[in-house]
Amino acid sequence: MRKRMKKVVSIMMAAAIVFTTGGSAYATETAPVEEASTQNDATPQEAESQTQVVEDATEEGDDVVITSEDKPYLALGSDLTMAQRNTVLALMGIKEQDLDNYEVSYVTNKEEHEYLGDYISSSEIGTRSLSSVVIAQGNKGDGLNISTYNINYCTVGMYKNALATAGISDANIIVAGPFELSGTAALVGILKAYKDMTGEEVDDELVDAAMDELVTTGKLNESIDADEEDVEALIADLKEQLSDGSLDSDEDIEEAISDTAKKYEISLSDEDIQMLKDLLNKLKSLDLDWDKIADQASDWASKIQDVVTDEGFVSKVIGFFKGIVDAIASLFE
Repeated sequence: MRKRMKKVVSIMMAAAIVFTTGGSAYATETAPVEEASTQNDATPQEAESQTQVVEDATEEGDDVVITSEDKPYLALGSDLTMAQRNTVLALMGIKEQDLDNYEVSYVTNKEEHEYLGDYISSSEIGTRSLSSVVIAQGNKGDGLNISTYNINYCTVGMYKNALATAGISDANIIVAGPFELSGTAALVGILKAYKDMTGEEVDDELVDAAMDELVTTGKLNESIDADEEDVEALIADLKEQLSDGSLDSDEDIEEAISDTAKKYEISLSDEDIQMLKDLLNKLKSLDLDWDKIADQASDWASKIQDVVTDEGFVSKVIGFFKGIVDAIASLFE
């Protein structure tokens, strides 16, 4: 019902303002771009192009703002041209002259392949690392707050779920690309920057599980006819059920997958179910910080509840537009 209501309202609102936008296709970080100057000073054409990209970029997520006073850590894609780097920094709200106030590291394409090669083909990972991230320590208990710009594969929810699995919490994060791309390099960048920021090593097995979860979520988003947030909430919910130790056997896991899918009105194929079983069995075998995972699942539950609560408002919106349609129809009776 929630999913149907969302679709109806979206259609009616689009019709009301008589405006449509085209969706962006998934892009690896190998997407072709014009060659840019490697000098610090951009040409007038490059500066104009950068300004346009920044103006056109849409923020997804939590409206995160990070300043140099937050003692942030920055991980840049190592294959950014100077013009692309300027664009990324502008999207993050960082001035080139202020970079001395940031701890800066770089993510290489080789690292992307090392972290993600077991789960994504080389062609999907691409040949360049471009997506970048700035991260600052948040207050204890604030959780993960993430904003993305020009990222069209890794959603905010995918990042949050995967990072919770890796044991990362209480951080403010901005992920940006110079144009629309996947955002896989940024996940590696977050892990590197978090390590630099906290001085804590992230366990390799947890990193592997986080990468597996990110890719599994992406594949489910592509194969399932459902809202991305519902798919991400499904996985967070199943992880919370794992955290209380109630899923002891494969039968328990299968039953939980079936029941939780019904809860979020998601139809799963046999292949989808097997992907989830494999992921949950992997997570079950690891020494995870289940408290952080449970907190992340609670955040999803609150968000979904907000949507359900808003259905009364949604009904009023639909009623309003139906009244307009009926009024127009009556003119021709």
